Amino acid sequence: MKFAIIVNVSRETALDLARKLALWFKERGIEYIFETQSAEKLDTENSLPVEELSKLCDAFISLGGDGTLLFTSHYAKTKPIIGVNVGYLGFLTEFTQAEMFGAIEHVLNGTYSIHNRLQLEASLPVYNEMQRFKALNDVVIEKGTYPRIPTFVIKLDGELLSSYRADGIIIATSTGSTAYSMSAGGPIIAPKSSVFVITPICPHMLTVRPIVISDDKVIEISVDAPDGEFPLNCDGHFRKFLAPHEIVTVKKSAEVINLVANESRNYCEILRTKLLWGREHNSGM
Repeated sequence: MKFAIIVNVSRETALDLARKLALWFKERGIEYIFETQSAEKLDTENSLPVEELSKLCDAFISLGGDGTLLFTSHYAKTKPIIGVNVGYLGFLTEFTQAEMFGAIEHVLNGTYSIHNRLQLEASLPVYNEMQRFKALNDVVIEKGTYPRIPTFVIKLDGELLSSYRADGIIIATSTGSTAYSMSAGGPIIAPKSSVFVITPICPHMLTVRPIVISDDKVIEISVDAPDGEFPLNCDGHFRKFLAPHEIVTVKKSAEVINLVANESRNYCEILRTKLLWGREHNSGM
């Protein structure tokens, strides 16, 4: 088995952990390879461009926070990902640094389980060709530098849902419900729920609220404005500017992301720990 390793190179803690991991692999004769940017920071030639890793590797290891894991997910395809948290919140990264080697041993022994996380696919025609973008967390269309409040027109399966005057629209998976959508007032959704949430960003009307829909719905979004250009972002990465009335179609992707599961991790405990729930009431927990 061969492991691909992707490191958050802006964190010295992640780089130190990568050095320990490389030594651990060498001592056991296990094949591994870093993506190019990580390898440069670690001063090793054992590397490949990130786009090539899924062709040669059987599993991925992400050393960083949720952002690093999101980046890894775009290149791992359907290969299993071991997410090691070297960040702050860590909703997606299943393992602590202390649990990393045990998790790798489970993968080597085949004694591991997988959490399948669905993705979004955003598509739109560009020069008579269909462009498609994947997102594990969310697809976001924002007003960008447009000086006024634009109107976002949303259809579900071809039927008009509404026209929102807002600073933007977030389409989030259940996985992404604890990211940007939550910050914008969206609900927290359990990870394996087969739903999406549509969350407006700073809507002009107080009656406009987030809505949870089935993940088999096809969502069409366009911006009704006389001019301007509007950023389309997938998992926090800019993809393209949208022109007024240009339609983006968002639906469930056929490809899922396979995260190696931490069997000792409890979702309710994660919410209490990461979001500081219950701190004002000490019930002896």
